[in-house]
Amino acid sequence: MSRRRRKPAHANHERWLVSYADFITLLFAFFVVLYSTSQMDNKKVVQVSAAIHGAFQELGVFSGSAQGSVLRVEAAPPGREQASLDPSQLVGTLNGNQAGAGGEGVDVDSLKRELENALGDQIKRHEIEMHVTPEGLVVSLREVGFFASGNAELLPDGQAPLGRIASILNSKGFQIRVEGHTDNLPIHTARFKSNWELSTARATEVVSLLVEQYAFDPMQISAAGYSQYRPVAGNETEEGRKMNRRVDLIVVSRTGTAPSTTTGNPAPLSARRGN
Repeated sequence: MSRRRRKPAHANHERWLVSYADFITLLFAFFVVLYSTSQMDNKKVVQVSAAIHGAFQELGVFSGSAQGSVLRVEAAPPGREQASLDPSQLVGTLNGNQAGAGGEGVDVDSLKRELENALGDQIKRHEIEMHVTPEGLVVSLREVGFFASGNAELLPDGQAPLGRIASILNSKGFQIRVEGHTDNLPIHTARFKSNWELSTARATEVVSLLVEQYAFDPMQISAAGYSQYRPVAGNETEEGRKMNRRVDLIVVSRTGTAPSTTTGNPAPLSARRGN
């Protein structure tokens, strides 16, 4: 009997299309990634530039009017792609302004000079220190001039300098964050069972005085306590612990409308009411 011969299988010459389709898909994804990364995020650029500028400040690279400034990035006008901005638009200028909420900034250099003129004696005695960060101007009230050890009530000698600070800051409508800090020595009293309570109570004390006596807007001021966990110096020495026991007033930004105040130290509310 004769055997039937099987027809040879038909060779598929189109299998290359599968690999080609995969390649085209990967190539498309690659160009999508390139396009997305080319679209600049202004917020991220501002954050990165502020961080870089702050690092250079710590190294002492910037001095004079450049202290406390940040690199500002201007947004591209509608209809223009951000990728077409030239380097001068991306970098901006070091103009001494800290970008703040609501699009308004803080001229930290001018503000720092004004506070230095008003607080010269306290600065000489190292009761008050000021420095600039990418976030804003920090005014540090050292414990030695404002609080008794283990106590959260403001000392009588601290009332006058706090009043001068309040007069300058409140007249310009700044947004303020008040932070309490301690050293790492534990505390356990009838009122404060730990440094958390002490640091928070001191910050709250300052906020209460600013709001109740000097008419600060409660919506534009806040308080926080950080215990010993944000030191500015080592706790191994008494000098370092003195620097860590502080209340920081951080000028974050300027609000839309500055309240109307008179020159000089603002009068307490009780005096205005005739009490």
